[in-house]
Amino acid sequence: MRTTTLGSKGPETGVIGLGCMGMTFLYDMKAARDEKTSISVIHQALDLGVTLLDTADVYGPYTNEELVGRALAGGHRERAVLATKVGLVVSDPTGGPDDSPLIVNDGRPEHVRRSIDESLRRLGTDHVDLYQLHRVDPQVPLEETWGAMAEAVAAGKARYLGLSEVTVEQIKRAQAVHPVTSVQSEFSLWTRDVQDEVLPYCEEQGIGFLPFSPLGRGFLVGRFSSFDDLPEDDRRRRLPRFQQDALRANLAIVGRVREIAERAGVTPAQVALAWVVAQGRYVVPIPGTKTPKYLVDNTGAGDVELSAADLADLDALPAPTGSRY
Repeated sequence: MRTTTLGSKGPETGVIGLGCMGMTFLYDMKAARDEKTSISVIHQALDLGVTLLDTADVYGPYTNEELVGRALAGGHRERAVLATKVGLVVSDPTGGPDDSPLIVNDGRPEHVRRSIDESLRRLGTDHVDLYQLHRVDPQVPLEETWGAMAEAVAAGKARYLGLSEVTVEQIKRAQAVHPVTSVQSEFSLWTRDVQDEVLPYCEEQGIGFLPFSPLGRGFLVGRFSSFDDLPEDDRRRRLPRFQQDALRANLAIVGRVREIAERAGVTPAQVALAWVVAQGRYVVPIPGTKTPKYLVDNTGAGDVELSAADLADLDALPAPTGSRY
């Protein structure tokens, strides 16, 4: 796979990463999760050049870091650019909408200091390559949270720091305390808000950009043709774009992506990911999967270069029906 760097001063990584959240958290029934297969997918990803592995302490909570830690044991750790996050906690496992986990912010410095040690223990390593603030806590000054994360770098517990779902103003506030290596936000053919300000600023500053849900939570590849295709306990059933009327309207976007994929001789997933990669020097999408077939498909996008005509047609896709949350 082609490689890039995580920003102008960050580590080298494959141009496609791997989001590990869905291996243990949120999208489907626990009974459908297979740890053995998930670990083999992580190993296969490393073999294919997918070096950036993204997890977080809130995923599970904790089970995702534990799974990634087991996958990296036995000599695999040095092959990975390991990224985790802090700043969100599950306050009630079933207290959210439709019995989903109730997740709240916690950016207190003492929480950060405690959490990095707990993450390292679960991951089975003495440092993470990228430590990210999952969300800015509105109750805690960003400078205090970021300062505590900078302490982890000074102590050798993290190599670089990143932010997630932030504004340019928040990036600047963090930069005044410690360098920002990366920013992670949702970005795909049907979620382009970051193109207005955040992505251009990251490009200007040499900050890496990590798009999560670059495949529209699976929708852009044609995986769902109706609301009933979603598993009964799937979190996407609560998202506006997946409601029946909106989903039916959004299928027009999927159809156009499929047409362009056929013209380019690649798959819809590869078209969607290659478009994201083409949006900047340091853009590294982190599609999530726990399925070997989808991993190979996603990874193949790292070597796809779309024509100017293909990119123009994708740029011209209509906005989706429904908000993302």
